[in-house]
Amino acid sequence: MNGADNTNTPSPPVARPLLQRLLTGAVGLFLLAATVLLGCRALGSDGVTPVPQLLAFLPWLIVPSAVALLLTALLRWRAGVVWALVVVGCAGWFLRPYDTEAASASGTAGTGTAPVTLKVLTSNVEYGLGTRGLIDVIRREKPDLVFVQECEFRCVELLDDRIPEADYPYRNVVKASSAEGSSILSRFPLTDTARIPGLLAMPGSTARIGDRTVRLQLAHPLPPIPGMVDDWHTELGRIRAFAAAQHAADTPLILAGDFNATRDHATFRAVLDAGGLRDSALLAGAGRTPSWPTDLPRPLGAQIDHVLVSDDFSVRSARFLDLADTDHRSLLVGLELR
Repeated sequence: MNGADNTNTPSPPVARPLLQRLLTGAVGLFLLAATVLLGCRALGSDGVTPVPQLLAFLPWLIVPSAVALLLTALLRWRAGVVWALVVVGCAGWFLRPYDTEAASASGTAGTGTAPVTLKVLTSNVEYGLGTRGLIDVIRREKPDLVFVQECEFRCVELLDDRIPEADYPYRNVVKASSAEGSSILSRFPLTDTARIPGLLAMPGSTARIGDRTVRLQLAHPLPPIPGMVDDWHTELGRIRAFAAAQHAADTPLILAGDFNATRDHATFRAVLDAGGLRDSALLAGAGRTPSWPTDLPRPLGAQIDHVLVSDDFSVRSARFLDLADTDHRSLLVGLELR
């Protein structure tokens, strides 16, 4: 009888090694965090810290997600494999271009006079430190419009001294210290308009380009750093309201600058939707080229510098240019205005 009882007694479960348990827990925590981040992206919410900061780098989520999938397979964690497959699939899905911007780069059909070609440059010179590099780019590329962020007093002086007034006779300059100053340089006649309110100057102008009046607006909302996410939302909301007003008035618009946001931020997508705007870099095939921070080698980083245009423009080219002494790459865009 005792022998029979012993044969019916179930064997105790074999405990997994400690390292395996720790690795499973770490992978599970990562998948949980990735699920929350992708959920916010799917629901159109920028969430709270650290979600808006991480959303800027959402395209790179697919790399650690693929590693997590491999680990779940090696750990023989069946539920984890399914979970990781879903995360990888969702991360890959959001690599697609945002639908609002996926229109043809040719834009709407034009009538009347021949289109006007122009080049637009936007550059954040990091407290003016990158001004000399910007001057070299302006001399070499000869853009028609230049939007400069973080152009403090010394930056303004250098631009005045080294960029001839004959080349850029029209300028809308907000002189301020640190990151608060901004400038618009133009070969076309400018009329200054009201700024978009913000801690960092966001000047605007109208320009006479060909036979059309075009609204130019520099964008530089506060970054979504911890403790300032609400301010970031507020200032991007003001940019959205401005873009919506121009769209309602059917005004040709170039909205350019350091948005401190990517297409994976719901607040930035709201600007595109409200203004009927298109992202030049995406239309020219540079939709995932990073513009910040330059300390990271390409293709790492986030694209937070943009030139957004109404459908009055065709986008012909877009290049991100490296500048010395600034943490941003400049963006040079070729446009046609019909």
